[in-house]
Amino acid sequence: MSTASCPLSGDPALRAAAWRRSSHSTGTNNCVETAELGSGLLALRDSKAPTGPVLLLSPAAWGSFVEAVRAGSL
Repeated sequence: MSTASCPLSGDPALRAAAWRRSSHSTGTNNCVETAELGSGLLALRDSKAPTGPVLLLSPAAWGSFVEAVRAGSL
């Protein structure tokens, strides 16, 4: 699995990314936001800390994560 963490403020590609939040997110839910990067990686961040750290995932790692959530493994 390919992952890396970096601060949002340090990368112009992350600042310019089009972030999306789950339709299940409300003001009281803890939620993550995702953005597809031109490099093929998927960026994830905490919606409550948009200038905080960002997790970068390969498409395969993201797929594994989503499968694990759906299966109730996490």
